[in-house]
Amino acid sequence: MKITFLGTGTSHGIPVIACHCPVCTSADSRDRRYRSSIMVEDGEGRIVVDTGYEFRLQMLRCDVDRLDAVLYTHHHADHLSGIDDLRVFSQKRNMTVYSNRETLSYIKDHYSYAFDTHGFPGNPHLSAVALEPLVEVKIAGIPVLPLPVEHGKVTHMPIFGYRFSDFAYITDCTYIPDEVFDALQGVKVLAIGALRKRPHGAHFSFDEAYEAGKRAGAERIYFTHINHETGYNEIDSLYEDAFSAYDGLVLEI
Repeated sequence: MKITFLGTGTSHGIPVIACHCPVCTSADSRDRRYRSSIMVEDGEGRIVVDTGYEFRLQMLRCDVDRLDAVLYTHHHADHLSGIDDLRVFSQKRNMTVYSNRETLSYIKDHYSYAFDTHGFPGNPHLSAVALEPLVEVKIAGIPVLPLPVEHGKVTHMPIFGYRFSDFAYITDCTYIPDEVFDALQGVKVLAIGALRKRPHGAHFSFDEAYEAGKRAGAERIYFTHINHETGYNEIDSLYEDAFSAYDGLVLEI
């Protein structure tokens, strides 16, 4: 299984507009982060998780000419707003997008034209399938286990992380239920959202994400969904067995 990190930044991206901090002006290409997304490939199957603002640029950067499906974690703009560019992959056949019911309801409401079977031919042609928490399915031949977690200590927004066999991906998280930790046991690599050093009301800090990764029993932990307060080299030196993901990182699992 091949995992490509298409983007590893938080909602602002890095560099942040009009910011001149050391990270935003860094010469290290690993400090330049599109909004968070990954691509999962196994055999002939190819799935993307989330289509943020730079989805088009991510596809061009990785020279992607075919896509089988999209999984959405939740409906926030930095994870969704590139959905219109799915038109390129859905002209000859409908593409299915997957998530929890709340996310799909929002997507179909706000992007209704993409689900209109009689709409303009140049529109995306999408269909939606709701996934059940902790019920594994195969999508494009790839095993997918939806992991229900919460985004926000106040809103408790239900979102999905995903396990793909020996790899799991969880972003925008502040709470992981016991049953999800049980479902993560045996995972070799966990990519998990870690916004910054300081606590935050809607995202894990580095310490919180690291503790979650250790409780899950992951052999390797990669931080993603990172903001501009901490650069790649500093993040990568925080723990011996946890690392900063970066745009373009490829893992073979």
